[in-house]
Amino acid sequence: MEALDQITATLALTMGLAWASGINLYATLLTLGFLANSGNIDLPPDLQIVANPLVMGAAGIMYFIEFFVDKTPGVDTGWDTIHTFIRIPAGAMLAAGAVGDLNPAVEIAAALLGGSLAASTHATKAGTRVLINASPEPFSNWIASVGEDVAVVAGVWASVNHPVFFLIALVLFVILMIWLLPRIWSGVKKVFCIILGWFRKSHPPDCNLPQ
Repeated sequence: MEALDQITATLALTMGLAWASGINLYATLLTLGFLANSGNIDLPPDLQIVANPLVMGAAGIMYFIEFFVDKTPGVDTGWDTIHTFIRIPAGAMLAAGAVGDLNPAVEIAAALLGGSLAASTHATKAGTRVLINASPEPFSNWIASVGEDVAVVAGVWASVNHPVFFLIALVLFVILMIWLLPRIWSGVKKVFCIILGWFRKSHPPDCNLPQ
């Protein structure tokens, strides 16, 4: 039973960090560092560096910047585009580090799964933001951004303190994400098609794209 609990806790932490990194990497690092420094979690050796004050300070500065950038329509999409090359590798690294000193094959498998999950959550976040930016009012960006920050902090906390509950919620989220992503992608293509039409007023493209 103790071994099963350990496996569940490790799996929840591994997938939790990957999932959260795809949404907001800096909030993930800050939350993990705070939990470690407050004694709520004993980090595996490969993750202990995130509790270092220098790492937390750098993450805090970047989170402060992202807090405002992520709430500015249009700018948030550019930020997400840049972070495609940051969140996904970081999610893979955190997932690999969370499994601890196990077989290298396990670490590679964790990195592959973690990177894939981080990529999926990042794509869902970025695509949703493109659709939200099509709305003329700015408040939806703030609501979405604050909601994402709260979800990341709560998700990392739950993966540490309630791993079974978190894993159940993660499975439900993945199912929802699989259903949402094709629809988000279709909407994103339509948004960019309309934007292209604004630049080609004489020959607007046909934006009735297939679902």
